[in-house]
Amino acid sequence: MTTEAKIEQATIDWLTDMGYEHIHGTTFTFPENEVVDKATLLAFIQQQHPHLPAELYPLIVAEFVNNKGADLLYRNRDFHLKLTKGLDYEYQDANGNEKAVHLYPIDFQNPDKNTFWVVNQLSIKGKNKRRPDVIVYINGLPLVVFELKNWFDENTNLQEAFNQIQHYTKDIPLLFEYNVATIVSDGNEAQHGIYNASNEWYAAWKSINGTTIVEDDFQMHTLLFGLFPKERLLNYIKNFVFFEDHNGTLIKKGAKYHQFFGVNFAVEAAKKAIRPFGDGRIGVIWHTQGSGKSISMAIYAGILRSLPELKNPTIVVQVDRSDLDFQLYENFVLAKDLVGDVQHADSTDDLRRLLSAGSGGVIFTTIEKFRLKSGNEDSLGELEHPILSERENIIVMADEAHRTQYGLLDGFASNLRKALPNASFIGFTGTPVDSKDADTQEVFGETIHVYDIKQAVDDKATVPIYYEPRLAKLHLANENLDSDVDSLTWEQEDSSNLKWAALEDAAGSQERVEKIAKDILKHFTNRTETLPGKAMIVCMSRRNSVKMYDALSQLEGCPEIAVVMTGNISKDPVAWNPHIRTQEATEALKKRFRNPKDPLQMVIVRDMWLTGFDAPCVHTMYVDKIMKGHNLMQAITRTNRVFKDKPSGVIVDYIGIGDQLRKATDKYTGGGGKGEPTIDMEQALNMFFNQVEACKNMLPETTDYSQWKALRESDKMLLVKQALNALLKYDEVADRFMVEEKKLTGLLSIVKSQPEIQEYAIDILFSQHVSKAIRNAKTVKGNGRATQNEIKELISRSIESDDIIDVFAMAGIEKADISILDEQFLLGVKKDKDSIAIKIELLKNILKNEIRMRLPQNIKKYTSLKEELEKVIDRYHANAIDSYTTIAELVERAKEMQDEDKRKSELGLSDEELAFYDILAAKKDIINEAGPIQDVVHSVVKAVKSNLQIDWTNKEDAKAAIRLAVKKELRGKVSMLELNAILQEIMEQAEGQFKEWRA
Repeated sequence: MTTEAKIEQATIDWLTDMGYEHIHGTTFTFPENEVVDKATLLAFIQQQHPHLPAELYPLIVAEFVNNKGADLLYRNRDFHLKLTKGLDYEYQDANGNEKAVHLYPIDFQNPDKNTFWVVNQLSIKGKNKRRPDVIVYINGLPLVVFELKNWFDENTNLQEAFNQIQHYTKDIPLLFEYNVATIVSDGNEAQHGIYNASNEWYAAWKSINGTTIVEDDFQMHTLLFGLFPKERLLNYIKNFVFFEDHNGTLIKKGAKYHQFFGVNFAVEAAKKAIRPFGDGRIGVIWHTQGSGKSISMAIYAGILRSLPELKNPTIVVQVDRSDLDFQLYENFVLAKDLVGDVQHADSTDDLRRLLSAGSGGVIFTTIEKFRLKSGNEDSLGELEHPILSERENIIVMADEAHRTQYGLLDGFASNLRKALPNASFIGFTGTPVDSKDADTQEVFGETIHVYDIKQAVDDKATVPIYYEPRLAKLHLANENLDSDVDSLTWEQEDSSNLKWAALEDAAGSQERVEKIAKDILKHFTNRTETLPGKAMIVCMSRRNSVKMYDALSQLEGCPEIAVVMTGNISKDPVAWNPHIRTQEATEALKKRFRNPKDPLQMVIVRDMWLTGFDAPCVHTMYVDKIMKGHNLMQAITRTNRVFKDKPSGVIVDYIGIGDQLRKATDKYTGGGGKGEPTIDMEQALNMFFNQVEACKNMLPETTDYSQWKALRESDKMLLVKQALNALLKYDEVADRFMVEEKKLTGLLSIVKSQPEIQEYAIDILFSQHVSKAIRNAKTVKGNGRATQNEIKELISRSIESDDIIDVFAMAGIEKADISILDEQFLLGVKKDKDSIAIKIELLKNILKNEIRMRLPQNIKKYTSLKEELEKVIDRYHANAIDSYTTIAELVERAKEMQDEDKRKSELGLSDEELAFYDILAAKKDIINEAGPIQDVVHSVVKAVKSNLQIDWTNKEDAKAAIRLAVKKELRGKVSMLELNAILQEIMEQAEGQFKEWRA
């Protein structure tokens, strides 16, 4: 049996393998109410600086050990700055000369000059006496704390290790004044984090070398060998932990493994690429949206500024839009402990002044500030951008700017390179560079590091995004919509483009907007009953945004909402005035929306806030705007930020972006990454259905809970007890049931708004009751917090009251009046539990059966239709079209059959005659007949049928008789040259249509 002590010993063994010295805490001689081994720290400083006056050493030790601050976090920051930035001391040498020295308590450049200890069982006396499992000491300073739990103890888990750290901060706060990072582990899992952070910010370290993700490994082993080699740990301490000051509220942050390795790889790439050593192309860092790219950029800038070989470089952070610029600038200012002072270029002249000055510093600018100056009456404007600096230690960090980086022959990007001819370039992006638009290597160099969307979700660095199609009316109504959209000028709303105007009008029709507004409110209300959070609504235009605001705000129960958009008071209607704000007012609104406790619940946007804006409490986005590529990906990832108990983000699609989402996914998988940006709601439903069956199959067959809701509470208890007794007979079975129920409940938060799950409410409720009873019986403490249990109950209750939504109505397809469709199928969503995939399969089978029945009537027509049907299904299975588009195309094929029935009636033909009509009508130009073609058809079909006999297709004389009869009817009406060709088609149709003829 693996015990806590064994896990502790394994940790010690692995650290000693890396050169750490193991010391038992009982051997320390300093008092229990202290945590620093001052003697060791003193010895280190004396060794590093042997020529200092003797009286100075104890003062230096005291300076490093005694930390200023009103509370623990401020004292921790004070120590961390001294630890990583060092201290300056002035003194007089033996000759009375004034000297100055800069000291660090750690030699970050030479790991072997430091003492690394792994200490266990050290008793520390504070408010209460506590004994942390393992502490890593460097030069007598306790920098990392481990709390370990027994892997196989059913009463302990990772959550308890985390809770114990929180108690330590109250009981022995002195230890955490010096803490850089904390590690919690239950043996199976191991996570690192900041001592005062919420547990959702703790994370596993999943790589040892930075290029290979370690799966199914012992996590403590990967964490130790990935982070704790001496050189790496010192690098992490100095460069990858920092504090943000939010108006007096400190937040301490530490990098995750992908940030650590990505930045370090980029640092090495810079050393090789920066001129005169290389060609200035450092490379590209692709870290998916929401995974901490801004932090990575700030850390990278801080490290570059500290490299002696770069001789105080200038870092130019360049973006392509002012909103991105402001957001990233704010993040850099917050991280000033890493990057130092940051300057912002407010104008072209300001930018030129900053870049023409001496070296050093971080400068923020938008790319459009690299513009040419225009002329006036007395002088011509600039024809070429002037050189601002020829220094080789200028690094341009381009953020999400690959869209504007490829105009190297002309434009802003060209001007930037003319202004800084010897600069080096690195690109940071959350979306893969579009290989169709540019040669990435030509601009930035090769990809340095990739952290794709699948890995981010697996690591819980971001939450998954689910896709829920609701309306696709515009998408389905226009087969050429995609090509039409390509021609639009999306940047200019007031374009004269007639297609744009028509599209906007269609999307903004009053009836449609009101319908969507009602659905949004219903959906959002249902979602927030069980998962508090906020939502963004994306509309096609500013005009439609205002319409959506008006429609929503008139509905009963609508929460506080706001429109976020730019304004032009010389052109905009006066009615829009309440939605036009100053920059200061917009920033105030942004702060309100980011605050999960603020009553502002929803915002309506067109473009603003879709990039460079983080509000972690946003969990839903309602999309009524056609988007594509990285614009689409950046928009939907507003919902993927980690926040408390948020399990996922949901994209509710009202206009049909499913196809574009798949195209964008191809770009995400084409550049070295993998994984889809969303999990389709159909897939989530299938997972849910399978999970329900998994739980039901484990319950005893004799337990009938079908009348659960009608039972008295006492009878419910007896029923749960019956199931409990059966499952508890075998521990493995009981434990597996709890796991399966946990998966089921986890899926509920995604699919709970879907009508298909309503009939499973009883299964869910009963499974949850049984699982809870097992937990109580086994006294197992789950990982979830109390709030999650409350959410579980709320979800269960909400299922019972969900309304049913007709999938065709929600898809924007009018109720199809098509004879071959079973009316029960169209209405079946109200009572059947089939998924979209099953609907498609049913519709496909109905159409195939109908085609099979009609095929003999018109071989040419229905063979073609059969091929078209198969192509549609093939495209659907290949994910080339989304499910609602598939249904619409299948409906169109069905309409073609309905049109055939209508055409027969209009032409006055029988079922048997229509196919022969098509053959002869196609040749009407060569038929010499004064009357209608129908008269010829009547006579030809009569001639065929008059000569039919049993098994005639296998008798040459019978076929010859039919050919002769048809020839007689057509002789004189068709030339001899054309007669044989027409006769061949008529015989082929006759053989197919009358093959099974019976007298």
